[in-house]
Amino acid sequence: MSNPIGDPGHGHSPAAWTAVVIMLVAVTLGTVFYWFDLPVLVWASAGLLVVGLLVGWGMAKAGYGVNGSKYTAKEH
Repeated sequence: MSNPIGDPGHGHSPAAWTAVVIMLVAVTLGTVFYWFDLPVLVWASAGLLVVGLLVGWGMAKAGYGVNGSKYTAKEH
C-alpha cells in the first residue's frame, strides 16, 4: 500500500504476515523450551526462526511481497 510520498508500505503483504507468524511461533516455542531446559528444542526453534525468514523471502520473490505481481493492496 503506497501513499503520495512514495512509501511502499510496511510489510502489509502475505509474505510479511507469513514470515512474522512463523517467527513469532519460533520465538514463543524457544522461550518455553528454554524455560523447561530443553536445549535441543531451543536450537530447533532457532532453526524455525531462520525458516520463517526464508519463507518470507521466498514468498516475496514469488510475487507475494508488497510490490509483487500477486499482491493487491487493500484499502482501509
